[in-house]
Amino acid sequence: MNDVRAPEPAARTFLFHPTSVAARWLPTSLSSHWIRGPLWDGFWMMSALWLAPIVFWLARGYSDPEASPLDFFYFTLTALFWIGHRLCSTYLAYCTEAYRPLLRSQPIRFVVLPILVTLVCFAIFLPGDSVLPWTREERLIGLAIVDYGWVTWHFASQHFGALSLYRSRADRSGDIQTRRLDRFFALSVGGLFVFVADILAGAVAYQDHWIDHWPAVKWIVSAQDAIRTNATVALGMITAIVLLAELRSRQPSLPRVLYIIGIALMVGIAFQPRSLFLFLVVWTSQHWIVATGLASQIPIAESAPARGTFRRWLHTLNVRPWAILLFLAVLSVLLLPLFEVEANRESGTYYGDRIFGALATQLRTSSWVPALLALGFASGFIHYLLDRSVFRMSEPQVRAAAAGLLNRRTKSA
Repeated sequence: MNDVRAPEPAARTFLFHPTSVAARWLPTSLSSHWIRGPLWDGFWMMSALWLAPIVFWLARGYSDPEASPLDFFYFTLTALFWIGHRLCSTYLAYCTEAYRPLLRSQPIRFVVLPILVTLVCFAIFLPGDSVLPWTREERLIGLAIVDYGWVTWHFASQHFGALSLYRSRADRSGDIQTRRLDRFFALSVGGLFVFVADILAGAVAYQDHWIDHWPAVKWIVSAQDAIRTNATVALGMITAIVLLAELRSRQPSLPRVLYIIGIALMVGIAFQPRSLFLFLVVWTSQHWIVATGLASQIPIAESAPARGTFRRWLHTLNVRPWAILLFLAVLSVLLLPLFEVEANRESGTYYGDRIFGALATQLRTSSWVPALLALGFASGFIHYLLDRSVFRMSEPQVRAAAAGLLNRRTKSA
């Protein structure tokens, strides 16, 4: 999800913030604190709350969690959701009738910038080592560092967006103080704390090329036990403050409380020694599941196309959330080996090998590797950009396009 700005003059531009105008689209008698209902929200939006216990249960008794049944669990989630979530905003922008007016009215944001990003990525990776001042490996490292910073912000922004959506559901989208507190919680706990945990675990992208050269890193490493303890205490205090503020608000929201607890639970795992893989599974899977679930709801209220067989076929898909989910899952599985060439650039398990065998292995050693690297980075960067555009609820056209999500009558599940 991405950047959303409330319409009132004092508002700032934020990620996925349904505005007070959008909130007024929901009559009070039909509005609900849930997006669709406790069961749907519990699975898709509150996934951290059920992922965490499963992760610990599957890894119990194993000194190496990656050698436990947790690895197969993560393989399944990766195959079903990773690439599908990355293509969610692209699908919404180009394959739905709901967003077609935006392609015409905002061509720079929805057409020109994605094309430029793609061309730049291919221009970086296709030339050989001697053509540009930096070798292809150096270019890879540079873009990987940029991608790490951007994706860290992207994850934190999604948390802010989810809290903003639930704040709107509670008829509090104009509550500036709560919005600021949400922003602080998402960016500090969901961003800064995760970055510190990654440094302690040595998990920052190509950490030895940049982070390890920072003067403070040696101190952080030498004092990592104390930092873990203090960070966990700080996490608990910040979470308690945010929860207390929510409970004391004029209209407390149970979904917001659960989502806040979910974020704190995930980040708390990150600060536990030797729990990097557990945190990776929960943190990334939660992000993928939330994005995919929301994408399945957005175009369900779109109008039928006037012409075009392919557009009518897509419309049939778009008005059925289960069909969108199935389509994205199949797409995710099929494209897994292509995108793993870029994703596992340092080390790690190639899950595509388990499905496609030698075909996936040959892709990583073929002459197509530079193009696949460019494709992987371009798709990631476009995902970050289009998320910002697709969920920019400050704009009337985007609110109209996302009517399936904003105007959804909640089902009591």
